[in-house]
Amino acid sequence: MSKKLSGVIAAIATPVDEKGAPDVARGAKLARYLLDNGCDGLNVLGTTGEATSFSLDERKAVMSAYKAAGLPLDRLMVGTGAAAVADAIALTKHAAELGFAGALVLPPFYYKGVPDDGMAAYIGALVEATAQRPIPIYLYHFPAMSGLPWHVALIRRLLETYGKRIVGLKDSSGDMAYARSAAAISKDFDVFPSTEAALIEAKGGAFAGCISATANLNADLCAQAWRSGDTAALDAAVTIRKLFDGKPLVSGVKSLLAHIHGDPALARVKPPLAAFSAADRAAVNAGHDAVRSKRVA
Repeated sequence: MSKKLSGVIAAIATPVDEKGAPDVARGAKLARYLLDNGCDGLNVLGTTGEATSFSLDERKAVMSAYKAAGLPLDRLMVGTGAAAVADAIALTKHAAELGFAGALVLPPFYYKGVPDDGMAAYIGALVEATAQRPIPIYLYHFPAMSGLPWHVALIRRLLETYGKRIVGLKDSSGDMAYARSAAAISKDFDVFPSTEAALIEAKGGAFAGCISATANLNADLCAQAWRSGDTAALDAAVTIRKLFDGKPLVSGVKSLLAHIHGDPALARVKPPLAAFSAADRAAVNAGHDAVRSKRVA
């Protein structure tokens, strides 16, 4: 089993080329930058990484490219959930064979209101298919997108049935009461809220860290909060996150990445997402630069 992940984890964006395919060279470069500048780990091909907009082959190619680039896969989890069980198995097996530290698994998200038996069977299929290479499985709780919750009673059932194969959960619900309830199930069950605002609470032992979209942009500040309890750094990080309130988050993160790195290609998104508007881009860029200049002053 891989070592457990913790700390500041960026839900890394997936750069795309002019044809909408994953730009694996830019992706590997961004990954290395984030790991060198504050991130303890990365979540590859999550929501911010536009995973469900890519084909099975494209997702496998991104994983393989990270391996080929020599990135430390023991610090990377990767999204392998899919609506079709066979696709989820193929992706999870590929992640396991490459050596990723964990598979982050969305529920099979097309049918709504499915019973716990169906959800448990889905996880059971992944566990069985990867028994020879037992990659740790993290549940991805994002009911606003998936329409299906990994509710606390179901998590308990999965832990009782599959034991140490189910190691944690990313909570993108924004419901901190839920996150705390999930974390209380077991000291060995690692919960990662999706906001860096939870880092001080996490540092106190409540959570394993955070997995955040905006850690693409403020990882250095998040790291200062996580490693030394720097509340001023955390306030600056959260201020950057709040620049996206009421705005499209994925296209916004990619737009600001393009500004920070001086590379307009990083702003490209895959349909059905659309480019960040010019007005939002100007406002967010200015807001980010103001936070950064204040930190330097």
